[in-house]
Amino acid sequence: MSLYLFAGVAVTDLAAATAWYEKLFGAPPTFLPNDTEAVWDLADHRAVFIEQRPEHAGHARHTLFVDDLETVVAGIAGRGLEPADRETYGNGVRKVSYRDPDGNKIDYGGAPF
Repeated sequence: MSLYLFAGVAVTDLAAATAWYEKLFGAPPTFLPNDTEAVWDLADHRAVFIEQRPEHAGHARHTLFVDDLETVVAGIAGRGLEPADRETYGNGVRKVSYRDPDGNKIDYGGAPF
């Protein structure tokens, strides 16, 4: 069985959100399917898209697990974004949260040190 992920985030202002997500993901969109969406391929068969839908903006919650959380967080900081929150769970799993201009929440998670 193959698994593909195409996760969507509703935003108010496509241009402002695209600039923010470029900082978060470290690259411009992989492609622009139309004048209301931008898509980032994050890994094979795993993509995140933003879509200008002001009436739905601010309610997304996505978590991306990565092998080296500290390197990812440092890269994002180098592009000008700081986490809104950091958590460490009882089992040692760590989570770093970012909020886009609309309040959508994008978390990065990683295993214990």
